[in-house]
Amino acid sequence: MSKPNHPAQFISGQLSLPFLRDEYSLRSSLKKMLGKDIGLTLTENRTCMLSIRRGAEKPSLRIHRIFLEADESVIQAVADFIRNRRSARPVIQAFIRQHSSSLKSRAVRKTPLRTEGVCHCLATLYDKVNTEYFQGEISAAITWGRRLAGRRARRVTLGSYCRDSRTIRINPLLDRKGVPRFFLEFIIYHEMLHAALGTVVANGRRRVHTSEFRRREKQFSAYGQAVTWEREHLGRR
Repeated sequence: MSKPNHPAQFISGQLSLPFLRDEYSLRSSLKKMLGKDIGLTLTENRTCMLSIRRGAEKPSLRIHRIFLEADESVIQAVADFIRNRRSARPVIQAFIRQHSSSLKSRAVRKTPLRTEGVCHCLATLYDKVNTEYFQGEISAAITWGRRLAGRRARRVTLGSYCRDSRTIRINPLLDRKGVPRFFLEFIIYHEMLHAALGTVVANGRRRVHTSEFRRREKQFSAYGQAVTWEREHLGRR
């Protein structure tokens, strides 16, 4: 495979420079800074702009396309982020704030968030899961969904994630004393994974429950308990 040309190209007599770099040059810069190769996936995920998976043969980085506009100091911060250095976060966060106007967004209807329930507080559970599994990187909002009378739990969605509004909704049927905290945390974790991993397009089909998603889902500490509880009490899975 030949190396791609530099992203700056003359087209019809004009200089086209949409980014300072392309995927190849970004990966090359990170490889040089780290002294080793990495896996790199460019995304449009505004909820989780940057995430790293370690433990494989080489680190696997998912990063928003906006970082193609970053200068060397920000790319160095990304390399430090891969090394798990805390000093990288302020630089990366400042870059995201400065370039937030460049991100494409859709106009969506804003609905008030409701996190306090009768038996469970979603905000408390959200913060716990976000800190424990995502290092606080997930920025999606969370709320109880609308209560729909007359439907059995097995026929409705227990949780959902809307990418346009970056909102996690949890079915209010789960706001009961008989629903254990670990199960609600599992549902929240599941939806946070959707926010973190996004959608994969393969052979023209959009997939959200990929093999990587299922692998990460099983990393939830109470995964076995949650699956068993869901099967025994909701007749699912």
